[in-house]
Amino acid sequence: MELTAAKDAFDRVAKKQKLSFSKCREVIDQVSQEIEQALVKIQSVEDPMSPANQKSILTELKHKLIAINPLKLLEGSQKELNLNLSKFPKLLEKSFPDISKAYRDVDFDFHIVNQIIASHFYHQGLFDLGDCLINEAGEPEAAAQRSHFLELHQILEAMRIKNIEPALKWVSTNREKLVQNGSNLELKLHQLQFVEILKRGNRADALSYAKTHLAFFCFKSLERVSKANSLHNMDRQNLKSLQSPLSVAIVAGIEGLPTLLKLANVMAAKKQEWQALKQLPVPVELGKEFQFHSIFVCPVSRDQGSEENPPMLLPCLHVLCKQSIMKLSKGSSRAFKCPYCPAEASAVQCRQLYF
Repeated sequence: MELTAAKDAFDRVAKKQKLSFSKCREVIDQVSQEIEQALVKIQSVEDPMSPANQKSILTELKHKLIAINPLKLLEGSQKELNLNLSKFPKLLEKSFPDISKAYRDVDFDFHIVNQIIASHFYHQGLFDLGDCLINEAGEPEAAAQRSHFLELHQILEAMRIKNIEPALKWVSTNREKLVQNGSNLELKLHQLQFVEILKRGNRADALSYAKTHLAFFCFKSLERVSKANSLHNMDRQNLKSLQSPLSVAIVAGIEGLPTLLKLANVMAAKKQEWQALKQLPVPVELGKEFQFHSIFVCPVSRDQGSEENPPMLLPCLHVLCKQSIMKLSKGSSRAFKCPYCPAEASAVQCRQLYF
């Protein structure tokens, strides 16, 4: 699925539409100008009701309109627009095939779905939409998230005008949770405030600020204050997740859709039902932005580790999945040789690993 190609095609159609509209306006204005000039001439003659006077003026207008040839002028731009419009639906059909083959019928809890969508709207700062959804769907539980996202967006708006005080107040209130998560956000914010004070040329105030607010971190971090960026360039994503969970799920689904569609077509040709499988027979490659935790893929079977087939550590410190070990050891009945070194091991000597 080439989303870029579809977007480029849409941009071309939009561009041709604007050019065609501009050309139509230009031609219509030109024709209107000639007609208005003819009307002025008719009204300015001594006897405007005279058939002879009207005929001569209208004949002159006719010749001018023939010379302009508005239909030919409009035909060219309209033809280019129609050509791009006719190609666009075909490209959409190619880029967006029938996706019904690539999804499973799942009985979603509509209450949870409503709350996820409302949370997404709040995450994006679309509070009116979130409130409207909650009221119409009758999901008062989702309103509990509103205050947190509202506070977040108020902090971000303040930071856009280089007002860091709301952010500092927030990290101070939530210091314990930030420390538990290993975050150094509070230190970064104080560094930025220090740099901003220093930029204003008041070294005494900057030094006083550093002694008051940065001394607390001097034994916890070796990061140099000189590396702090300006507040304008600060990555505000430290104060919020990169994307809402709903956005991540949709984008990941779009990226993995071509593989799923191809798999569905191949298995349909073999008269097999892929939806009955517990694990896909092919990997669905997603970008690094969708990798949130470590996974293990067995180097022998190429299967991804799972609760039923966990990674196991051999005595030689190589790692295989449990099912591969069971096959190599003939059901744990005898010792086997490690596929990656000369060492031998038995199934009982292997220990499960946890990622």
